[in-house]
Amino acid sequence: MKHQIEVASPEETERLAMRLSSLLQPDDLLTLEGDLGAGKTAFTKGLAKGLGVKRTVNSPTFTILKQYEGRLPLNHLDVYRLEGSEEDIGFDELFSSGAVSVVEWAQFIEDYLPKERLAITIRKTSDTGRIFKLTPSGERYETLCKELAL
Repeated sequence: MKHQIEVASPEETERLAMRLSSLLQPDDLLTLEGDLGAGKTAFTKGLAKGLGVKRTVNSPTFTILKQYEGRLPLNHLDVYRLEGSEEDIGFDELFSSGAVSVVEWAQFIEDYLPKERLAITIRKTSDTGRIFKLTPSGERYETLCKELAL
């Protein structure tokens, strides 16, 4: 089942991400898809803020992975540079480390991703408006989406 949430501003994006962060548990996996500038990193910043991360969060485009400490640890991956690569950089360990993992451009490492996850597609509707389409895979993420909708 897909869930859709529309926001009108970057502030609403942050509030949505912070609300989601309050529901997250260790080893939760979120994948983010969307065009450049859709708001993947902005959403992750809101998620990090909601998890109590104090450090500045920015896209790990060149490093692939950045890790942050908060109420729950946060793994932020941007795997765009791994397109066409067969390299496994320890994804199993990352996704079962007790941290929340957010993966941008997840389609490039599809074979390494757990089946159960929350896929979030972000689409621009205007300069500041976005539609977030949430596609849960697995009972845990179905429940998460229902709780988020309340």
